[in-house]
Amino acid sequence: MLISTELIKELRERTGISLAQCKKALEDTAGDMEKALAVLHDAGTAIVEKKSTRTLAAGKVASYIHSTGNMGAMVEVHSETDFVAKNPEFRALADDMAMHIAAMQPVDTAELLEQPYVKDPSITVKDLVQNHVQKFGERIEIIRFVRFDTSSPA
Repeated sequence: MLISTELIKELRERTGISLAQCKKALEDTAGDMEKALAVLHDAGTAIVEKKSTRTLAAGKVASYIHSTGNMGAMVEVHSETDFVAKNPEFRALADDMAMHIAAMQPVDTAELLEQPYVKDPSITVKDLVQNHVQKFGERIEIIRFVRFDTSSPA
């Protein structure tokens, strides 16, 4: 079956995954967008599991301060290489995690990963991180975070 360029581009825009992976997923599912999304999700899960033992040697510390100045968060996100850690999309992920932490107030990393992502509640933070693992081909992990709020007692 011939898959249209527009369909491939649409899947790429929805997932951020490479055009080649999007094309293959659409070909494997006869052009069915929802099935292709499921195939890519399953492939992403397999990639995350395969890379789970790799050493994390680079990363970024990101921060977010609310416009009122009364609340903020810092997060440490690691990757395997500085090549990925310097990538604008990885840096944006770390920045988004800091904002998410400030807004959603998770108590620990396990809770954070299970929360609906503040910018897109249709996915969890874990799904978002897995999408980036699939996109970059490297292990990515949220190591630790801290949240500050002047309205909460210390």
